[in-house]
Amino acid sequence: MMRSSVTLGDVSKTAIATLRCRAVESAKPRPLLRDTMAEDCVIRLSQLMAGEEHLLLFERKLSPVLVNYIVLRARKYDAIANSFVLNNPSSLVVNLGCGFDTRYWRIDRGDCEYVELDLPEVVALKREVFAERLSYRMIGASVLDPAWMDMVNPGGKRRCLLLAEGLFMYLPRQEVISLFRTVSERFRYSRMALEVATQRYTRGVLKKVTVMKMRRQLGYDAGSSYQFGVRDAREFESFAPGLALLDEWSYVEDPDVRPRILRHIGIARTQWTVVLGINERG
Repeated sequence: MMRSSVTLGDVSKTAIATLRCRAVESAKPRPLLRDTMAEDCVIRLSQLMAGEEHLLLFERKLSPVLVNYIVLRARKYDAIANSFVLNNPSSLVVNLGCGFDTRYWRIDRGDCEYVELDLPEVVALKREVFAERLSYRMIGASVLDPAWMDMVNPGGKRRCLLLAEGLFMYLPRQEVISLFRTVSERFRYSRMALEVATQRYTRGVLKKVTVMKMRRQLGYDAGSSYQFGVRDAREFESFAPGLALLDEWSYVEDPDVRPRILRHIGIARTQWTVVLGINERG
């Protein structure tokens, strides 16, 4: 069993799945993403678990399509972070819902300050696994509690990049909208890169399809927790003044997407990345 001091729900368990995807790719002779820290973290984390939990989280075969998706997404967010840090010296990068992310060791940090935030049980386990190698600040709190904003950026004076991979779709819609309003009030000259799902995935038949897909790929029902989605990316601009759509990206647009046919079948965006400006004009 997992050590009694730490328990993870299905949503938090997805952080282990994404970690394994990066580790699997990194171990290849010619990886799309080199992430030796993820490889080491998988080994250390797996040693904390036994029995059915270990089999479910570490022995279950990962779909090559899932691995490709997670790796291309991670690589894209790395590029977004690198670009922001390069163009904004002494800035702040905050990784929301960080899970077992290892971006800190993959990006060119320059003189930026790097902060991670996730639920207390996830942060506690990550601290246990990474131990002395964690040289940056971690906050154990819900992203929906606005107190973290004052903790990372008192007075809202610093340029900040907020990163949110695989986070907001699991949170209640009205609370997400309220969070964006608060972000718009607290940050200036900043940006957010976030993953978003189509609103159709949060209700009816398509939500059931998502549940079955997640259960098939991961062995548990994280897909049943999909609560927030949008009709299109422009909807974010209606959530609060100061939010501006800057870019959209889907992994099927990446030249390294596999299978390659995904680039040519013209599928609609169902789960993709949005980049927002936050009061960039003052």
